[in-house]
Amino acid sequence: MTYQKKIAVVTGSNRGLGYAIARKLSQIGIHVVLTSRNQRDGLAVKEQLSNEGLDVNYHTLDVTSDLNVAEFVQWLREAYGRVDILVNNAGINPTTKPEESSLLTVQLETMRSTFDTNVLALLRTSQALIPLMKVHNYGRIVNVSTEMASLAAITSDYYPIAPSYRLSKLGVNGLTVLLAKELLGANILVNAYSPGWMKTDMGGENAPFTADQGAETAVYLATLPDGGAQGQFFAEMRQFGGPIKLQW
Repeated sequence: MTYQKKIAVVTGSNRGLGYAIARKLSQIGIHVVLTSRNQRDGLAVKEQLSNEGLDVNYHTLDVTSDLNVAEFVQWLREAYGRVDILVNNAGINPTTKPEESSLLTVQLETMRSTFDTNVLALLRTSQALIPLMKVHNYGRIVNVSTEMASLAAITSDYYPIAPSYRLSKLGVNGLTVLLAKELLGANILVNAYSPGWMKTDMGGENAPFTADQGAETAVYLATLPDGGAQGQFFAEMRQFGGPIKLQW
């Protein structure tokens, strides 16, 4: 099948922020491949968005599995022959665990599993999909991070210590910079952003913003023009009325 539209893959797009990003991208005419580990949930989201008249597809994807990612990439290659946009949204946040309130009590196994999902899986997926972006010398990679990972702000911010989550997102920021450096000249733009505290399963009902609001900057970065931002860290646009770079 040959698609004239741009093709986007959004990891963890069966709910919350990932769902909001996928929906917004499809609303502006991008063909979105929804992904999730749970096939039933993913197919339900595909049906829901398709019923809205949006152009979406679905495939299961466990970003922590080498085999599953390889199978997914093979399916993408056969179905489309390319990928234009990757939003690395899938992630976990164990911050509500009592032991995550201090570096002195954090469980190393929790930290390992958080790094596996938030950092290594992001690299695994990026490594797998970047060759499909190089097919047409075009790509946009958006890594979902957090202001909690800004080294410049950690000493003065008001967020929880949350060592597993913070340090994993520091890894995300580091990967963003390194990927951007390596891909200079390839027209594959790699950036990270903080969607802020949202009303999602992860953020809870007390959060001040919706997932739709948190998705705004992801859509902006996923549709950057050639020569746009590369290797930068952005705050959520709703707070400032436009894209604002954060300190690493």
